[in-house]
Amino acid sequence: MAIYFISQGRDEIPRWREAFSDARMISPREVGARMVRGDGVWVMDDTQDWPTLVAELQRRGAAVGVMSYSPSAAEAFRALENGARAYVHALSPPELLRQAQLVILNQGIWVPPELMARVVGGTFRALGGLDQAQPQAEELQALTERERAVTQAVLEGQSNKEVARTLGITERTVKAHLGAVFSKLGVRDRMQLVLRLAGQHTAIADPGQ
Repeated sequence: MAIYFISQGRDEIPRWREAFSDARMISPREVGARMVRGDGVWVMDDTQDWPTLVAELQRRGAAVGVMSYSPSAAEAFRALENGARAYVHALSPPELLRQAQLVILNQGIWVPPELMARVVGGTFRALGGLDQAQPQAEELQALTERERAVTQAVLEGQSNKEVARTLGITERTVKAHLGAVFSKLGVRDRMQLVLRLAGQHTAIADPGQ
């Protein structure tokens, strides 16, 4: 398996090289001839028409990630909608980049913690929201009233800080409630919670609650 980086901007990003010593920097024109199914391909968002390129690479069987110097929730959604399995800051620590690479090679999805809440909310709405979750509503009966309130806020895309402000509790309490919710429903993180309630199944990496 090879790892490629595609960018029309800088020729070299030091942290890429530190994270992946054998990675190859190539142009969008070259990747078509070199890439084979199962390779990891990271595309910088300075690449011309990067969403189309990401979609094409995904169709050809690559494990695709998108990097940006100015990450945003809107761009994260666009990357995921076009088949990327990861969206990260280009200056992320090497260890985080390696973790993201491992996740996408195992068919998981990786987004930064600060964007996860927004992605969760958007995913829940895309999967049909509360209407679609009704068949799984009985699972929520195992939760306390406050745990259900925290769950509802999370499904709406609120971060821990926003949930705390909305419910008038501390962030530590929010984390404690989320931990209890995850345990009772048999999920690992926010995204798995959404997928569980929407009757979906896939692997998602949430770097933090």
